[in-house]
Amino acid sequence: MTPGNNGASTPEDDDPFGYLYADGQANGAQPPSGGYGYPNSVNRVRPVGTRQYGAPQGGQGAQTAAYGQAAPPQQGAYGQPQGAYGQPNAHYAAPETLPGGGGPGAPQQPSGRGGGGGRRGPNTKGLLIGAVAVVAAVVIGIAVAMTSSGSDDDKGGNEAGGDPSPTQSESTEPSPSASDGAEEEVELPATDAKALRLSPGMGTASDFEGAESDGGVYVTGFNQVGAKVTWTVDGIEKAGGYRLNVRYGIPGKDADATLVINGKASARPLNMENFGGTPEGDWEKGWQTTWANVNLTKGTNTIELACNEGNKCDLVLDKLSLSSE
Repeated sequence: MTPGNNGASTPEDDDPFGYLYADGQANGAQPPSGGYGYPNSVNRVRPVGTRQYGAPQGGQGAQTAAYGQAAPPQQGAYGQPQGAYGQPNAHYAAPETLPGGGGPGAPQQPSGRGGGGGRRGPNTKGLLIGAVAVVAAVVIGIAVAMTSSGSDDDKGGNEAGGDPSPTQSESTEPSPSASDGAEEEVELPATDAKALRLSPGMGTASDFEGAESDGGVYVTGFNQVGAKVTWTVDGIEKAGGYRLNVRYGIPGKDADATLVINGKASARPLNMENFGGTPEGDWEKGWQTTWANVNLTKGTNTIELACNEGNKCDLVLDKLSLSSE
């Protein structure tokens, strides 16, 4: 052996870890060919100071620092800076923060159809409930629409055809009212002392006040048997029952007369009592009104008041009129 060359058998050759040092590598030390029972374990061996956690294992972008020097920042996957060993990785997320993750003790998500891990299959029960709800909503909507349509048809039944009913904006014929009825009663025939036909021996006078006939005239001379006044009524439009109204005057005592309609005498005399209780002998206070129901025919009728035997005829006559019963 010469100085500087100790022969082929050197401590570096005997040192199984000589390949880990620079001088051993310079002398051609090679890593052992065998592993420790792990496949490809030799390929992952690096000299001290060259392995970087999170750095690419060789290839483009791999950087190696000299022994004993700090390694420059390494680029992680996709060109992102790799954090130092022992420091939190900004790109790291705990399993419990991931969808479906929960860490130890977290409930396991059921596997989907076909045994795949983590993803659930379609919820057929939920889909069925949703479909039933949609169908129910549609049925309810149709029922409400049909109900509303039916009520609208009831309100507007004349829209499809026929004469439309009058609205507020359309003019309609006035309906009969109570005032019309009153006018009809007024329009029935009436007469006064001057228009009556008197029997012989009778006349008119206006000696005391209170008569409503024209000029305050009233009929006198009725207080005698056979005396009679006649009223010929024209224009009766409808046969039937009517009310005959008679205004008379008495000297504070009862009176009566025979009523004759179309030649037929009434069975009961026309009552002319002193309904007001006026004092006897006072003609001006003795004006009163009585009435009787009569049956008339359509057209012309004859109404008579007569003083017959048995009647109390001390009275004067003012006017006669017809009205509805």
